[in-house]
Amino acid sequence: MGKRKFTIDLGNEKIEVEGHMHKNVAIKYLMKRRRSLIMTRDKEKVERLYESVPKVISIIGGHLTKSYQVNWEREGTTEFEGSRFVFTLTDIPDQKIIA
Repeated sequence: MGKRKFTIDLGNEKIEVEGHMHKNVAIKYLMKRRRSLIMTRDKEKVERLYESVPKVISIIGGHLTKSYQVNWEREGTTEFEGSRFVFTLTDIPDQKIIA
């Protein structure tokens, strides 16, 4: 299966990327944001970056759009306890419009 084009919608910004599946595209983007938090030494910059991480991310494909709620933790409390800036994704079900 080849890579397809996706658009990451953060609400205030749209980013064109390539990938295989909606969730994998979201995880790859969020891991880059996490890496920038971990590698930054300046505490003030880390605070600014942490405040700007996305809480909701939408991945727009050719025919389907999937949205995810992103729950960030400064220190992991679940599976990766002790890890810094852990995130979990929760599917946001499609909302049906009633006319």
